[in-house]
Amino acid sequence: MNVASLAVPLVSNAAAADRSTMSDKVTIKDLNFYYGEVRALKSISLSLFENKVTAFIGPSGCGKSTLLRVLNRMYDLYPHQRATGDVMFDGANILSPAQDINLLRARIGMVFQRPTPFPMSIYENIAFGIRLYERLAKSELDERVENSLRRAALWDEVKDKLNANGQSLSGGQQQRLCIARTVAVRPEVILLDEPSEGLSPLIVEQMAAALAALKRDGMTILLAEQNLHFAKHVADHAAVIEKGCVVWTGTMAALLDDAEVRDRYLAV
Repeated sequence: MNVASLAVPLVSNAAAADRSTMSDKVTIKDLNFYYGEVRALKSISLSLFENKVTAFIGPSGCGKSTLLRVLNRMYDLYPHQRATGDVMFDGANILSPAQDINLLRARIGMVFQRPTPFPMSIYENIAFGIRLYERLAKSELDERVENSLRRAALWDEVKDKLNANGQSLSGGQQQRLCIARTVAVRPEVILLDEPSEGLSPLIVEQMAAALAALKRDGMTILLAEQNLHFAKHVADHAAVIEKGCVVWTGTMAALLDDAEVRDRYLAV
């Protein structure tokens, strides 16, 4: 394979063989994204599969985090940013001006690179979002909080201090608290931006276990990740991004076997 000549996304044979057994959760067609007049994403077309973990992989500044933020319209919070094309989610284009942004962000939740726990108790960090969308009895709310913390592999570490401030936790615990806060409102898709950044090997292992558990529960997970060593432990599929273009797509196993692509585009 001559990756130097790639002008359009390449789908590996392994991905094509696996494709018939999967359904799209999100389908991206001819997506372009602009910071002012600068085109940061260029004609991206990509299928993101239901109940799978897909990693957007590439060097810093390649566009992988930008692509992630398009998927729940996070760019709407900033001036002079816009996207064109189609991003289809359950039959509707999320880029449409008619899209209900609050509902979209409940269905496609996001965990940022730097953990952002609210300045309130661990319990309230989880309960806050649930109350925005549902009215639950106290016993039901307690159950949902516990379940969310368990799904983020954090319950055993915090169950005896739920009234402690969420910002008092360690960095790895804060990141998992943010995952628990996100899954508490029962999204269909979770976006994670560089989830392994700055974490110790032990915490990275715990993070990987939490993501594996979420996938078993039926969650679709999309992550922007520079660290191939982390991605290979959690992702089923990968899209390699370079200078705003998707230059390779396929299964993670196929990527690990493709030394030419790894050497050209990835730090391993």
